[in-house]
Amino acid sequence: QVQLVESGGGLVQPGGSLRLSCEAYGFTLDYYHIGWFRQAPGKEREGVSCISSGDRRIYYADSVKGRFTISRDNAKNTVYLQMNSLKPEDTAVYYCAASGVAASLSLLPYDYWGQGTQVAVHS
Repeated sequence: QVQLVESGGGLVQPGGSLRLSCEAYGFTLDYYHIGWFRQAPGKEREGVSCISSGDRRIYYADSVKGRFTISRDNAKNTVYLQMNSLKPEDTAVYYCAASGVAASLSLLPYDYWGQGTQVAVHS
């Protein structure tokens, strides 16, 4: 069974850090482009960061550049999102997704989605 499982969310104060994990089951993550997305209440899901397979090209949304870092550990079949200097506007459910087509901050190319992990940033 193909499955993506996110973990690492939680409540943090502004300026704090969290590391999200996205672990794949039933398939090899290294062959896929992986994206992180988030959806805040009442808003559309948006792309946060993505990393391609192979050449490891990385993209970030402008809102998180310099604060978030995406990485992948193929030995653990896991992709991470390190989030530093968190702001209240980063509060959302965070999802990872896998695409066999392209690394993109658009939702369109992604075939597999996790169930999401909640991140809340407030004092």
